[in-house]
Amino acid sequence: MMSHLLTGLLVLPLAGALFVLMTRGDTEAGQRNIRWISLIATVVTFLLSLVAWGRFDAGNPTFQLVEEGAWLSETIKFKLGVDGFSMPFIMLTTFLMPFCIVASWISVEKRVKEYFIAFLVLESLMIGVFAALDLVLFYLFFEAGLIPMFLIIGIWGGKRRIYASFKFFLYTLLGSLLMLVAIMAMYWDAGTTDIPTLLAHKFPHGMQFWLWLAFFASFAVKMPMWPVHTWLPDAHVEAPTAGSVILAAILLKMGGYGFIRFSIPMFPDASHYFAPFMFALSVIAIVYTSLVALMQEDMKKLIAYSSVAHMGFVTMGLFTLTPQGIQGAMFQMVSHGIVSGALFLCVGVIYDRMHTREIAAYGGLTEPMPKYAVALMVFTMANVGLPGTSGFVGEFLTLLGAFRANTWVAFFATTGVILSAAYALWLYARVMFGPFEKPSLKGILDLTPREVGLLVPLVLLTIYYGVHPAPVLDAFAASTDALLKTTQTALAGAAKIASAAH
Repeated sequence: MMSHLLTGLLVLPLAGALFVLMTRGDTEAGQRNIRWISLIATVVTFLLSLVAWGRFDAGNPTFQLVEEGAWLSETIKFKLGVDGFSMPFIMLTTFLMPFCIVASWISVEKRVKEYFIAFLVLESLMIGVFAALDLVLFYLFFEAGLIPMFLIIGIWGGKRRIYASFKFFLYTLLGSLLMLVAIMAMYWDAGTTDIPTLLAHKFPHGMQFWLWLAFFASFAVKMPMWPVHTWLPDAHVEAPTAGSVILAAILLKMGGYGFIRFSIPMFPDASHYFAPFMFALSVIAIVYTSLVALMQEDMKKLIAYSSVAHMGFVTMGLFTLTPQGIQGAMFQMVSHGIVSGALFLCVGVIYDRMHTREIAAYGGLTEPMPKYAVALMVFTMANVGLPGTSGFVGEFLTLLGAFRANTWVAFFATTGVILSAAYALWLYARVMFGPFEKPSLKGILDLTPREVGLLVPLVLLTIYYGVHPAPVLDAFAASTDALLKTTQTALAGAAKIASAAH
């Protein structure tokens, strides 16, 4: 019997968007209704994802909850399914979405209806990226997600929102056009766009390199990796708070998910060949963007650069092709989703009060805002990778994997941990400590009950996964083992062919 859980997860946010569309948005009561409809739609979607999680067997590496239907001719099907690599990201998406709705409750005052519709449509598209089991379907979800995010930055963003939204759109679109060409080439070679079939298909050795580079162009921009990361700080600074949360927590993870879903298992020879190249880019990202973060005067820009550095650990871990490296990278993506999302929510809290993100405008906030100080401290420590927080587990495992693959890579990447402590603690010290004497800050108030409700679950999760990471690691374990088995078999086969040719 085919379950329709995944279709339900795709349709529920769209149904919410439809209800919002039919609600009058020109009165105060209408706007309140729109907010409640959006919140209910996202909460129900999360509850349905919990049902899917309950039916998901983490010990089974094959695709589960599979749904299939005819779509474009006979070859391209509407096919959905999840495995250990995709299910945790669907959970992360549905979990964070209600937070984004609540975070936008008061701060969004213009075009309220359009704003919430954009977020609900975006949720549907993000779930589609992680659930798609057809390459063309994946590509459509992957690209369509650009549109609502482009609108969210371009309409509800800051002063330079138009520049930031176009830069975001053009960077990500250009990278993905090469991927479209590669998808066509894969179809000509394999005769199908079905992802499970393509995972079992052996692409010719020479072809793998070109396909790998085409996919790399798209995923590297999405991550974003150095040197194609420059769109991210602009997008983060201009985006509204909830836009920054989704950008950091989910949209950046699509690049890492793409590497683990397509690049490594489908092109194992090329992935092995390009591993040193990926290590070099990852180490540069970790060290260089950490140094750039130290120079920032805008809080959002600092957190944005720290995101690039943390994604460097992810790409490094993935291409070690070791169980520790891959599981560490996957855990790091989930942890970073929670922690970076929470940090952007924290910036939003004081921005809503003071309407500035300049670090120099603050100081001594521990005195009037003790609850806020505690929450920000937990997320700062997780960002640094302090043992006992979720940030530590991913970084430690990726470094362990890197040490097995190349000690120099591990050595240079470890300096990034020291630098992250420098910029994160420097930010915390400047904003929270020192004398509380700036006249502009005199009336500032601590967290409201709504903000406490937003931050407390994220604080608890950050500590819980730091102390007990097993639920997340177990979800990835079977899929990681299966992936490594197939890539090692493919690499051994390629080595045999090469030695026979010599």
